[in-house]
Amino acid sequence: MGKCCKCNGRLLCMCLLPCMMTGHLLIYIMVTIFVTISYTPSKIPIHYIAPGISANSGALASHPLSPFWKLHLDHSSLWNQLQHSLDRHYNPILQGNTSGTLRKPIAKLPTPIRDECLSGCASHKCSKPSQYDVNNIPEQMRLFVRSMHCRSYRMLINQPNMCKRNKTKSGLDYPMLLMAIKSQVGNFENRQAIRETWGRSGFVKGEANKKGGFVRTVFLLGRQDSSTGPHPDLKNFLDLENQKHRDILQWDFRDSFYNLTLKDLLFWRWLKQYCPTAIFIFKGDDDVFVRTGALLDYLSKHWEEHKLRRAITNETHMDLFVGDVISNAMPNRDPSAKYYIPESFYRGAYPTYAGGGGVVYSRSLALRLIEVSTKVCLFPIDDVYLGMCLERLGLSPSHHPGFLTFDLPETDRGNPCAYKSVLLVHRRSPKEMLTLWHKLQDMNSKC
Repeated sequence: MGKCCKCNGRLLCMCLLPCMMTGHLLIYIMVTIFVTISYTPSKIPIHYIAPGISANSGALASHPLSPFWKLHLDHSSLWNQLQHSLDRHYNPILQGNTSGTLRKPIAKLPTPIRDECLSGCASHKCSKPSQYDVNNIPEQMRLFVRSMHCRSYRMLINQPNMCKRNKTKSGLDYPMLLMAIKSQVGNFENRQAIRETWGRSGFVKGEANKKGGFVRTVFLLGRQDSSTGPHPDLKNFLDLENQKHRDILQWDFRDSFYNLTLKDLLFWRWLKQYCPTAIFIFKGDDDVFVRTGALLDYLSKHWEEHKLRRAITNETHMDLFVGDVISNAMPNRDPSAKYYIPESFYRGAYPTYAGGGGVVYSRSLALRLIEVSTKVCLFPIDDVYLGMCLERLGLSPSHHPGFLTFDLPETDRGNPCAYKSVLLVHRRSPKEMLTLWHKLQDMNSKC
């Protein structure tokens, strides 16, 4: 009888042991889940670091402290939808490829996204993106939406020899500064005033160290916009101007405010093919005034510093991007405003960007902008689009107080000495450019 009890006890223990172990395991799992849910780790600030950058100095484009490219961009707006699809397409994790290259060709993307965001096309083949109502937005914005996927346009006027070196051993004929001025067909007076003043091609002396550098100037034009009203055909006048000065670049797209972004994209491609030796690029409007000699002093200093740094670190990139920086800007929702952006097209804040009156950036950064622009859908405001591309590279523009996008105080505009610390001022008419140019010639001796 005793032996039977002992056997029954052992059998009971053997039966209960797995149940007890399973119970303990379930309790452990539940406690672990509870702790995991209740634990909130401290937030770590996100810093995008661009390849080749070793320090955050005023000479280089700075690193943004917070990301503009958010995963939770609103899906109810057209640009946000297209950009999300583009981000997913170029995301190496989602593509299952850690090398950063794409396994799937673009042709495998959904047809609307492939057609609307990734393809280049001739201007006559453009059509509005699918499932987007363009009837309730102004005509200029409507035209942009219908062609925002188009990035390839025929070149009407080219200057393939603009930056070719002469048969001299001197490096002075290398463009230290290539000035790319956004103009329109009818702005003949603006272009001529720039040629006679701050935009002269050739060797330009610096103001402080007299070292200076070789400067080349080109004017970026689209096709004359006939949609804004009846205008005389200026093609013959433009041809005569180009035969005389050989500084016009023109593409076959409608030249409007919302198409200024195209001038950046097409100019970058031209730069890569025809002027890869330019060290710095100035991009500006044809109604600004630039103290070119002072700007060359500023750029020469950074170029010398870069050469010293390169000799020590073998660093090849110089990610300089300088201008009048605008932060925390929001889209203008007033339909009558020049910069109007409807909420159905774009939602969210703008990235930090530099005012489009004029900016300066390095050639190495321009070449990187060419590549990154393929991953950013076109945006109708060109300086904001540049800010988007910089954010994609993990950079922010550097502010310089000498870039006066919003002009001097009215009481100082006629005083030459007030321009002593100015590199760029906006705006000036052709007559004002010529007058100011002559006034500033003896500024150093008078001030």
